Amino acid sequence: MKLNLDVLDGSFSIHRLSPSDEIPNQLYQSQFYSITKTDEEVSVVCSSSIHLDSERPETGWSCIKILGPLDLSLTGILADISSVLAKAEISIFAISTFDTDYILVKSEKLQAAKKALQQAEYAFKN
Repeated sequence: MKLNLDVLDGSFSIHRLSPSDEIPNQLYQSQFYSITKTDEEVSVVCSSSIHLDSERPETGWSCIKILGPLDLSLTGILADISSVLAKAEISIFAISTFDTDYILVKSEKLQAAKKALQQAEYAFKN
């Protein structure tokens, strides 16, 4: 089953914070953000327009959304998309939520990612 995809507007950044750092309030101004905390780090994804003082910022990412909601019992969706992009030599940063998945690719690789996914019979909203 091939799903429909959409590209979120704007550019995104991926930040690494220390697990003891407080989450900066300006993060919540972003239309889309993700926070993941482990014992070793805090990873934050947000709009590049939000400046965070992070240990290791990675800028210039675009975000592809799998249009959902997806049933949690579905299998292989992220594996298939990541495999298509890996064959096209495009690295990803994936985020999963309750309803769907998001795949970040470097912005300069976005058109190549879209082309590879379309060739694999995925359709883009725009």
